[in-house]
Amino acid sequence: MTIAVTGATGHLGRLAVDALLARGAQPGDLVAVVRDAGKAADLADKGVQVRVADYTDPAALESALAGVDKLLLISGSEVGQRLSQHTNVVNAAKAAGVGFVAYTSVLDAANSPLSLAPEHKATEELLAESDIDHALLRNGWYWENYTQDLAGTAERGVLAGAGGDGRVAGAARVDYADAAAVVLLSDGQEGKVYELGGDERLTLAELAAKMSEATGKDVAYQDLPVEQFQAVLEGAGLPAFFAGMLASADAGIQVGALDTESGDLQRLIGRSSTQVVDVLRAAL
Repeated sequence: MTIAVTGATGHLGRLAVDALLARGAQPGDLVAVVRDAGKAADLADKGVQVRVADYTDPAALESALAGVDKLLLISGSEVGQRLSQHTNVVNAAKAAGVGFVAYTSVLDAANSPLSLAPEHKATEELLAESDIDHALLRNGWYWENYTQDLAGTAERGVLAGAGGDGRVAGAARVDYADAAAVVLLSDGQEGKVYELGGDERLTLAELAAKMSEATGKDVAYQDLPVEQFQAVLEGAGLPAFFAGMLASADAGIQVGALDTESGDLQRLIGRSSTQVVDVLRAAL
């Protein structure tokens, strides 16, 4: 059985390849679909097949997916371009005869208020219409989303946000990657929908306390109106579109869009999710 992973040199994709290998997949049975083969040299050294294709190149995608039985479609990183790119991948998978696709979506994609959700919902609908057997991996928030400026947050002593008292059932990327590997290596996954979130369901105030624990510096949560939080992000140098996306995520936290008690993640990987303090410490 040949399994392909798109975006295999990205944060999640590389971890998914590692998880597949750790769970017994043979390197020669794995296909890493990448944009730059040079960045996948370490995978090639392990015996993984490296094939070059971009989400915007239908012909290259079809060639890259030739002979593939199962595909992990990791959602594209270009927000606003995802649906057209995912359409190219799904069409290529169908043309290449791929039998099963696992897609990394977002929690409760069909009903989520997040600005990220419509493209995920549309991709789920695309898969349903494709007649390809598939499973939906509706990933929750990555704890790594809070580590990009962790040192700065600790130095300032303030975690700003707009999540109110809402909870985030976050997990580490490695947890979501491991769940994807389990689904790809297991039979009977057709039609499955997994709502994936971690054991720790934290408010942002509780997350700030975890930051204090991890960094050894006092960090307090400052709750702001969504518009003000977006302005703060833009003032810190983030592009308006990206700042708006993050502010939308915090607005979603207020209404539970990043929270789940499903237990799907834990059942798939057979363990508790990685503790947020461990993720934070690893980023320092």
